Amino acid sequence: VRAFAADGWQVIGTGRRADRLEKLAPEIGDAFCPLVFDMRDEAAIDAALTSLPEAFRAIDMLVNNAGLALGTAPAQSADLAQWQQMIETNITGLVTVTHKLLPGLVARKGGIINLSSVAATYPYTG
Repeated sequence: VRAFAADGWQVIGTGRRADRLEKLAPEIGDAFCPLVFDMRDEAAIDAALTSLPEAFRAIDMLVNNAGLALGTAPAQSADLAQWQQMIETNITGLVTVTHKLLPGLVARKGGIINLSSVAATYPYTG
């Protein structure tokens, strides 16, 4: 957010934790629009996108950076609900937001940056 705003972009910052976004808002100023929602909730994604102020609706760049890693139990004893939560956040949420923004991104010749967790580059215990 800081880097894009410093380079002159208007930035929409999203996340589940309103307090983190609220701390960032005064630092960035009018170039920042915080949206609080859970990537796993398609209705919340739709509501957030619909609530965007007019100045932030023409999205030119999507930076997918949602990431969640839960549990370190061995796979055979892992909590399946945690796996489902990770898949819904890290994969389904990313695909959903991307799909919703693609028509505008294509029309404006925009771009997409997908960031992965460092946990994706190496296995960890469990």
